[in-house]
Formats: sequence, structure tokens, C-alpha cells
Amino acid sequence: MECLYFSADRCRSCTLMTVPYELQLQSKVERCQELLSDFGQLAFLPAQPSPEQGFRNKAKMVISGTTEHPTIGILDADGHGVDLRNCGVIDPALRAMFPVVERFIHELKLIPYDVPRRKGELKHVILTLSDTGAIMVRWVLRTKKHFVALRNSLPQFVEKMPPGSVVSVNFLPEHKAVLEGSEEIILTRRTTLQFELNGIPMHLRPQGFFQTNTHIAAALYRQARQWIDDVNPESLWDLYSGVGGFALHCAGEGRTVHGIETSAEAVEAASTSAASLGLDGVQFIVGDATEYALGAGWAPDAVIVNPPRRGISAELAAWLNASDVEHLIYSSCNAPSLARDLKRLDKFTPQLARVMDMFPQTEHFEVIVKLQRSAA
Repeated sequence: MECLYFSADRCRSCTLMTVPYELQLQSKVERCQELLSDFGQLAFLPAQPSPEQGFRNKAKMVISGTTEHPTIGILDADGHGVDLRNCGVIDPALRAMFPVVERFIHELKLIPYDVPRRKGELKHVILTLSDTGAIMVRWVLRTKKHFVALRNSLPQFVEKMPPGSVVSVNFLPEHKAVLEGSEEIILTRRTTLQFELNGIPMHLRPQGFFQTNTHIAAALYRQARQWIDDVNPESLWDLYSGVGGFALHCAGEGRTVHGIETSAEAVEAASTSAASLGLDGVQFIVGDATEYALGAGWAPDAVIVNPPRRGISAELAAWLNASDVEHLIYSSCNAPSLARDLKRLDKFTPQLARVMDMFPQTEHFEVIVKLQRSAA
């Protein structure tokens, strides 16, 4: 893949841009095998490749410049805007929305936020694309100065969007390096962006988390479903369940599934999906994964963990070791913390692993591992 932004040294986010994709994938597998080399019995399935470009279903764009000449992209080292609206790793359907965003910045006289001067209103525009073609657009403002203008322009803005789309406004009053604040107002009647992965409906609310590569997310859920169906547990926990991807895919007749997630919005979205599928045996609960496990008073037959980059806690690893859980699936976006946690999980034997290339053109990747309780 060629990128003029990379060649011109305007953006270096994609550190492997000049490396042929086959070599990228090979190096990720080799890196993962190196990190997990202490587990000699661990076999690696063929890596799951991704499309090389246009794979990102989310665009987190910094708005800078002026009302007349806004930049849509990132900030340089000095806090000035670098326009990246033709970024090749972003899905073309999202890139097609950038001229619409710019038009509304002009027409509504929205004032881009100037980071060095700490002045202005419009900080970011965050766009997410569903595999159905619908788009979620989130305007991130410093104050409510432009809110009425955005709300009143909603009919005209929605006209430029695909059916089933969602528009919201987020408020980030603080001057700090984050993308969004805690307050969000949804402007459209539709409040969730619906995905259809492997025939499973999933709902994403504005502040919910969803994988940035829909193609790989679908493959990841299929792999977990296959491994769970192979052992056919009667009970399953999906810890760090997010919007319910693993839990919904692994639900089965006669199988009880509990999804545990700290985000109340994500739990609400996952519960909506379960209800639409008529999954009476699937329940999503707001809570901390470690606290839930330690306080549940019982253990399921199988557990899936999909933690953030820091991995699972030492307490959760110790509980899993001491529990009656027989089967464990660990999905990780950070192989070093995965390697640490697999060493902690010394009562389980890692059997199979698969690298899932969630982030082409970078050194990052997802890896999913199947573990079995070791024989006594």
C-alpha cells in the first residue's frame, strides 16, 4: 500500500507502511511466537489476514484550522492541524463523509479548537461505519455554544447520511489529550448503530467500544464460537464483554451465558441484541470482571476474557487457577501482557493460538488463545 502522507512525512502513524503486507503478517506471527515461546505445547493456526487498506471502520478526526479552512486529521508536534481526509486505511464510506462535515463547519460557522491557544469550540469528529452501511457521527465540542446550531441542522445533515445512521454531540470542556467527555446527547431518534456480524445483530451506542476492523472482528468471533462449540459447555462467562460480541456468538441451546462489562451503555446495547435474538439464557451485567468472579460464589464450565491492553488482574488469574473452570479463551490486543498472564494461569495449558491482524500497516495485532485446564 502506498500513502502520500507517509511519503511526505506528514503522518507516521502506520509504521509498517513501506513493508509488503505478507512480510508484515509473517513478522507479527514470529513476534507472537517469540513472546509465547515458553509454552512449547502451543500450536499456531494460520494467521487471519485483513484487507490492506480501507479496513478501519472508525475515524477519530481532530478538527483544527479555521472555520473557513478546517483541517480534518491529526495534530503535529506543535499542536497544529494536519489534514488526512484521504487516509487510505479509513473505509472509503467514511472518507466520503468528510466533505459533508466540512460543509457543515462552514455553514454553521463552527469554530475549530486551537490547541496551543486553548480557544475554539469544535474539537473532534468521530465517525463509525457499520457493515450495514449506516454511520455514527459524533461531534465533540468544548462547550454548548454550537449545540443549538448542530441540533437545528440535524434534518439537513441526516439527509446526507445512509439510512439507519446516528448523530450525537459530546462535550469535552477540559483541555487534555482525550477524544471525548462524559456527557453525550444523541440527536437522532435512533440511538444505536447496528452491525450484522456473522448473522448476529449487535448494537453500538455512542460511547461504546467496538473493534476498529469489522472483517477481523467477525473472524475473531467465529474462531471463539468454534472453540466453544467444540467443548460444548453448559455455562459460559464472557468477561470484559463490551457490546457482547463473544457472548452473543457463543450462545447455544441449553447454554447459560453471562457477559460482564463495566460500561452500562455497552451492557444495554448487548442486552438489546440478546433480546432481538430471543436468547433467554444470555444475561449481561454491569460490573468489574475481577470483582464479579471473586464474588459470584460459583464458576462456569468455560470463560472468555477479552481485557484491555493491561491484561487481566493477578487476582482474576489466581481465581481462575483455583476455580472449577475447565476451558478458557483469552483474546488479547497486547501480546506482552498476554504472555505474562499465561504464565500466571499455570493451572491451564495453552493449546492453540491464532494471530488476527486487526491493525495492518502497524506493529499491533490481536491474538486469541485456547486453554484447557491441565491434568492433575
